[in-house]
Amino acid sequence: MDRRSLIQRAGIAGVLAAGVAPAVHAQAAIRWRLASSFPKSLDTIYGGAEVFSKAVKAMSGGKFEISVHAGGELMPPFGVLDGVQSGTVEMCHTVPYYFYGKNPAFALGSAIPFGFNARQMDAWMMHGNGRKLMNEFYSNFNAISFAGGNTGTQMGGWFRKEIKSPADFKGLKMRLGGGLVGEVMQKLDAVPQSIPGGEIYQSLEKGTLDACEWVGPYDDQKLGFNKVAPFYYYPGWWEGGPEVDLFVNNKAFDSLSSENKAIIEAASAVAHKDMLSKYDSLNPGALKQLVAAKTKVLPFPQAVLEASFKASMEVFAENDAKSPEWKKIYADMRNFQRDQILWFRFAESRFDTFMSSKKL
Repeated sequence: MDRRSLIQRAGIAGVLAAGVAPAVHAQAAIRWRLASSFPKSLDTIYGGAEVFSKAVKAMSGGKFEISVHAGGELMPPFGVLDGVQSGTVEMCHTVPYYFYGKNPAFALGSAIPFGFNARQMDAWMMHGNGRKLMNEFYSNFNAISFAGGNTGTQMGGWFRKEIKSPADFKGLKMRLGGGLVGEVMQKLDAVPQSIPGGEIYQSLEKGTLDACEWVGPYDDQKLGFNKVAPFYYYPGWWEGGPEVDLFVNNKAFDSLSSENKAIIEAASAVAHKDMLSKYDSLNPGALKQLVAAKTKVLPFPQAVLEASFKASMEVFAENDAKSPEWKKIYADMRNFQRDQILWFRFAESRFDTFMSSKKL
């Protein structure tokens, strides 16, 4: 089965109209567990798994249920892929770049510095070679992936001090989402830290961190970062459109009927769209509240962006040399991105720039 063709041809309504639900009713009830990398307090990113689970139950007429478990409940937040690979759980909801240490190619399934925005990522995954190449790679870990959300372009993080030049990163202990951006930051003489979302505030408060990044205004406000770090920078150049993924154990997925496979695919599409829309809806209000609370919202200086871009290109070249999987997928990604940048330059970029200058 082409695991992306069903939705592209017919959509969710078509799946149901074709009689999926009645066929599933005739089957035995299925109960799966999903391990999340995220805390329950984040109704946006953790909530994506709940949206997915509810959609599966509704589409199957209650015959296919997937319980959602927050990070740390069944296994450590960064151990969920191992849980899927071993079959301890059937599924997980996570960000692929968390597993960069296993192989650099994992980052390409989510976000790399100066990579795609959310729409470009969807285009590559759905109509380029992205999903095909990533699932070929993930098969080495006994898993298949489905898009399970996107945050849109993220903020650049919270800092105790101003960042006026690349030199200000020297010795800076900063929580970062993945090993790839950590390697880039090391070239800028920063000291990257990998800490689950639920533990960042305490580390920042205690001073074991000088800076942190998470997602954007809505989540960051809920986590209270503005209380312990006054400077909020943008953009998060390492996460232009990070995809959050649902990983399914290959054996578990292969055991499903074609109808239930279609339900997994359709429900993941619901969750994927819902997450990005939710972030776009909630971030503006949260940003206004942060500014009202005296948060200093600042752009990264051009010199910082240029130095970060140069450092990123150096890390990418190093990954080409050490990971054949990275080299193959990265080349395809960049070829696709060149045309995306060309197109967005003519339409989206000009339109957005103009509208940003107007008062409505």
